[in-house]
Amino acid sequence: MTRVQKQVPDKPNENSDNAWLEAVKTIGLSAVLAFGIRTFVAEARYIPSGSMLPTLQINDRLIVDKISYRFNDPQRGDIVVFMPPQKAASCFSNFSDPNPNNNNWADSSPDPTTQNNPKLKDAFIKRVVGLPGDKVEVKGEQVFINGQKLPEKYIDAPPSYQFGPVNVPPKSYLVLGDNRNNSCDSHFWGPVPRDNIIGKAVVRFWPLNRMGGLTPQPLYPGK
Repeated sequence: MTRVQKQVPDKPNENSDNAWLEAVKTIGLSAVLAFGIRTFVAEARYIPSGSMLPTLQINDRLIVDKISYRFNDPQRGDIVVFMPPQKAASCFSNFSDPNPNNNNWADSSPDPTTQNNPKLKDAFIKRVVGLPGDKVEVKGEQVFINGQKLPEKYIDAPPSYQFGPVNVPPKSYLVLGDNRNNSCDSHFWGPVPRDNIIGKAVVRFWPLNRMGGLTPQPLYPGK
């Protein structure tokens, strides 16, 4: 008598299921790590304008260190990335203050005509010039900090405007673009609050022929 063998159904491919599960876990972990690194440690930024010429060129790609300022305060000469205060919107309107040395510079209250400007959703990048408590003045094509001339080897051209003297408020910084005469910076709209600062630009990784650390800090008065 011929026996009829029962067909055993194929077992599910457990290895295939495990591979998919591991792939999902890997992708998820990578996304979490990438988000964490970008949020708390470092992130890449590109330069959209010429306000930091000649130090930073348009379309340069930078690494921004976001962890150092959790332990130390910004220093004079640092190139910082920050969210601009509301008054910075004046640079993108028809408003042009003929006298940057006006009494409204230190007024932190936002101008209602500049609030919610979409231009302010993008971070700015400038160089720290004035620290909390500093007296800053621009005259005779020179920047003065606490009455002392500031040596600057990195600017595109001497500033052609007069500014100050002003005192930098506590927990705030005065920032200027290296392209002094073509920069929307503190001489227009005032100080940057410490809490607005995202991090310090430390490395240029693109283009490859200019890859490396950014311009070293020059010697400043009192250092």
